[in-house]
Amino acid sequence: MEMIRQFELMSDAAQLVWAGAGLWVLAAIFTLMERRRTRARNLAKLEKVGWVPWTTLFVLAAMSGAALMTAALPSLIKG
Repeated sequence: MEMIRQFELMSDAAQLVWAGAGLWVLAAIFTLMERRRTRARNLAKLEKVGWVPWTTLFVLAAMSGAALMTAALPSLIKG
């Protein structure tokens, strides 16, 4: 609960940076899942992983994270 309170007290720019970093972590996870799916050799193993558009999710998460971090830049540069 203390972490949530500390996050609420951060500046808007800091919150945007943390949200963008979280999206980049998700993008990294999506990349690993896509790699796992492409390495699956047989069809039975591929069905266990399932069909999810990991590349699309990666691009959306990475671009959204970059947009949030870019939006925070002017405030961070001003100090």
